[in-house]
Amino acid sequence: MKGFLEDANYSIGLLDEGATLADVIDNCIYEHTNTGKRAFYVGDLGKLVKKNIQWQNVMAPIKPFYPVRCNSAPGVLEILGSLGVGFACSSKSEMVLVQDLGISPENIIYTNPCKQASQIKYAAKAGINILICDSDIELKKIARNHPNAKLLLHIATEDISADEEVNMKFGTTLKNCRHLMECAKELGVQIVGVKFHVSGSCKDPQTYIHALSDARCVFDMAEEFGFKMNMLDIGGGFTGSELQLEEVNHVIRPLLDVYFPKESGVNVIAEPGCYYVSSAFTLAVNIIAKKTVECDKLLPSGMEQTRNDDEPVFTYYINDGVYGSFASKLSEKLNTIPEVHKKYKEDEPLFASSLWGPSCDELDQIVENCRLPELSVGDWLIFDNMGSGTLGEQSAFNDYQRPLIYYMMSFSDWDEMQDAGIASDTLMKNFFFVPSCIQLSPEDRFSTAA
Repeated sequence: MKGFLEDANYSIGLLDEGATLADVIDNCIYEHTNTGKRAFYVGDLGKLVKKNIQWQNVMAPIKPFYPVRCNSAPGVLEILGSLGVGFACSSKSEMVLVQDLGISPENIIYTNPCKQASQIKYAAKAGINILICDSDIELKKIARNHPNAKLLLHIATEDISADEEVNMKFGTTLKNCRHLMECAKELGVQIVGVKFHVSGSCKDPQTYIHALSDARCVFDMAEEFGFKMNMLDIGGGFTGSELQLEEVNHVIRPLLDVYFPKESGVNVIAEPGCYYVSSAFTLAVNIIAKKTVECDKLLPSGMEQTRNDDEPVFTYYINDGVYGSFASKLSEKLNTIPEVHKKYKEDEPLFASSLWGPSCDELDQIVENCRLPELSVGDWLIFDNMGSGTLGEQSAFNDYQRPLIYYMMSFSDWDEMQDAGIASDTLMKNFFFVPSCIQLSPEDRFSTAA
């Protein structure tokens, strides 16, 4: 039932009709309470199957290329590979991971905008020819190290509602595209398409309209230079919501039909990352230490307005943090709230609380301000929607132990994979049956006491 990130030998539990994911979490918490209280994930790989069906229903024929950096857990990569999804890799290690699954080079693109020469050489040797480029420096580097490279010019997008600095950090301007094409001609490098990326936080559909219009301009420009363009990458930014997916499709479909009709021979791809994995993983962490904050000066900002003067404030330390599963917290807000695993009364008082990782580092703050019942060392907290940006390369800071991963899938999702003929023999060997007996009566619920 256990599988380590660095261990490709993993198992997937098949849940029968009587078993639920909540039962699996309860069972794992009981097991870990008795054996060492290690943080762990429960991954519902069936959600990847559902998300892929949803993508095909809404976005086809746009082919998804999954960004490996989003979540490189072996179960995720193998399931997506069996579904026929391509992979967008940002490093040699990611390319190796995907190649070890038997994915053909045609289904891999090298997307890092700032590439090391040694990794460009590796891509060339591996036959991974589609690379992203947004500057003449990168272009020259690629020309020296990858003679068969086929480039997608990454053009910048403008989104008034989002962080302008982030949007312009990568990607080139339309004006500079002409200069890059001149350089590519001189260096003998092929340019075969365009990439752009719209942030998931973007609320303005005009951003897609402008981006597609700019992409069409680059295609027209390429014709002047004699480049044969056949690929358009509309990037990521897909949050996982079916509504958002349908809204994006509603905006881009008419434009694609006009700018890049089927007869043009242009293959349109995308890079949905958190769309696939965010909701598929739940993280369980254990409280390893607790402090009561008595001095108002030590309260996190904003917490003083949410408490009474005589109300205690608690600081909890958990066995995972920003040097592990919460690494994305260093650059963005946490998009999930903690749920207390143990049962407590509805009228039980809630107290101002903050959550910190185990490193004792001032950056290792997980939740600055939330209201929780008073908890004890040894209690468990559950974080949903933890599949994105959490299961990649992680730090060994302070002997940090990587959480175990328990992969699960319902029989109905398994049957869908079987019926569609998308489950390889190698993948099917990883499945095992989880009986409904893991369900427990209320009086047998597992204790979370220290």
